[in-house]
Amino acid sequence: MIAFCVIALVVRHQTIQLGAQQRLSIEQAYQSSKDAELRHYVDLAEHAVSHLYDSGLSDAATKRAAMHILAQLDYGNDGYFFVYDFAGNTVMHPRQPELLEKNLWDWTNVDGTKTIQLLIARARAGGGYERYLWKKPSSNTVAPKLAYVIALPKWGWIIGTGIYLDDVDAALTKIDQQISGHVRDTMSLIGAIAIMSVVAIACCGLFLNLSEHRVADAKLRELAQRVVVSQEEERARVSRDLHDGVSQYLVSIKLQTEAAIIKLDTPEQLSSARASFERTVNQMHDLLGEIRHISHDLRPAILDDLGLSSALQHLCEEWEAHSGPKIDFISDGASTASSVVVNTVLFRIAQEALNNVRRHAQASHVSLELLDDGACFTLTIRDNGVGFDTSLIAQHPTRGIGLRNMSERLAAVGGRFAIFSSQTGTTVQAKVAHLSRVEAHV
Repeated sequence: MIAFCVIALVVRHQTIQLGAQQRLSIEQAYQSSKDAELRHYVDLAEHAVSHLYDSGLSDAATKRAAMHILAQLDYGNDGYFFVYDFAGNTVMHPRQPELLEKNLWDWTNVDGTKTIQLLIARARAGGGYERYLWKKPSSNTVAPKLAYVIALPKWGWIIGTGIYLDDVDAALTKIDQQISGHVRDTMSLIGAIAIMSVVAIACCGLFLNLSEHRVADAKLRELAQRVVVSQEEERARVSRDLHDGVSQYLVSIKLQTEAAIIKLDTPEQLSSARASFERTVNQMHDLLGEIRHISHDLRPAILDDLGLSSALQHLCEEWEAHSGPKIDFISDGASTASSVVVNTVLFRIAQEALNNVRRHAQASHVSLELLDDGACFTLTIRDNGVGFDTSLIAQHPTRGIGLRNMSERLAAVGGRFAIFSSQTGTTVQAKVAHLSRVEAHV
């Protein structure tokens, strides 16, 4: 809209300027044509009476013959010749006979000028043009008039004729109206284009919003499906752990306890019963360890009690104990005073990355590094496994769910996620700002 307003103002200014130049050119052309026309008329009148003027006679009969000739030289309703003497007396005026033999030397026009004195002075100075206001015979109204006058010194006369300029003014006014109409039409056209453009942009914006809304809904549905799938996978894992671990231990403990109770009834088997109870105690100890392992996978208490660094170190120890490959843990300047949400996100990313290494990497060495540079936390997991093609994983709809989960977890707290993989290994890196920056982002 600002651009259209600027364009409209520039176009309006240029149009008005061009219109003014056109008006000036037309006015000058009109003026030149009127000047030439008036001079031609006066030359014609002078030539018409030249045989009388050049005769050397200045008697009344000769002058009446000259006035008769000049009176006949009218053109149109408002074209006529007039004659005044040097004293300001009206000698001849065919359209206003009431002025005959009247002295108009001191007559003052409506605009305050002494018109007859100006005409006489112009004629005696050698002739020329004079502009003034005069009554128009055809309309009986006062209108601007352009006259050309010359002097006949031997008779003491000035003769001249004039053209009323109201038709010129009307033509120029019509040109001004046309220019104003063109400006209005141009502004209306620009306004219509602006409105159509705004409507088009609004429609495009609405379409994009609806499209983005549909995409967002699709992503939300996909995310909800992932949440459901993740929950089901977690439940299935917990179910397997309970069935394969806790349930087996409980069944074994039950059988050992029942056998020991039976042996208590026989004095000779007391030592055997004692051994059965001792095995039961050992199995209960193993059962407690299995329960702690399952509980730690669900939500490690050490993460809340001792912080992220200690939780990651404990995760590395357990992972190395259960998975085999050596893992190096490095913690440099990492604080334990970060947000609980950030701690959980970084811990889950480390947990998911290590699970991916165990399942797919075939690595013999793994490193986990947690750095705190005072501005943000940086978590890096590296392995020397076989690697994979990250672009193919990103394009496959059913693969790379774990990587997407890590990226989305980190994006939720304003962090940045990056992964680099080749045939020599894979590096997963997560960066997230400190607590104050995370709160500002949220």
